[in-house]
Amino acid sequence: MSEILLVRHGETTWSANRRHTSYTDLELTPDGERQAHALGGVLVGRRFARVLTSPRRRAVRTAQLAGLMVDRTDDDLVEWNYGEYEGRTTADNHADHPDWNLWTDGCPGGESPTQVGQRVDRLLARVTPLLDRGSVALVGHAHCLRVVGARWIGLPPSGGGKLRLDTATVSVLGYEHGRPVILRWNGG
Repeated sequence: MSEILLVRHGETTWSANRRHTSYTDLELTPDGERQAHALGGVLVGRRFARVLTSPRRRAVRTAQLAGLMVDRTDDDLVEWNYGEYEGRTTADNHADHPDWNLWTDGCPGGESPTQVGQRVDRLLARVTPLLDRGSVALVGHAHCLRVVGARWIGLPPSGGGKLRLDTATVSVLGYEHGRPVILRWNGG
């Protein structure tokens, strides 16, 4: 049966330092390039009806190094817009706002959980019908892909806060008894 593979990009300098990175368009580190290349071994032999990637360089480069043939970039796969929190760590944000929680509060000058959820819902509405033709690969970013996982199984966007997602990992969404399920999460 067809599946949706969620591929998180390889390491960047900011992801290594746990800095929130949305619209800042960073390159992969040398380690990130090695991680992305290693993803090819996980994806080898798979055929895809469609491969979509975020337009950010880190995602596009990960797809290339993993051997994926990208059909197109999709703006609905960009990372959560962190607004004023771009480039900051969660610890930095908690120093100024101790009760802040991305998954419930969103970011000042950026996106709310509801906005990210609406974007992800549009994406899923477009790719789910493609599963009749084969599996789909989505190459993107941690928080956005975590929301994809949550929305796939019927949780609100905040449910993504319960799904850790490391760099250069593959997660698999599919069906069991006709119901959407997470088949594998945060795998290498």
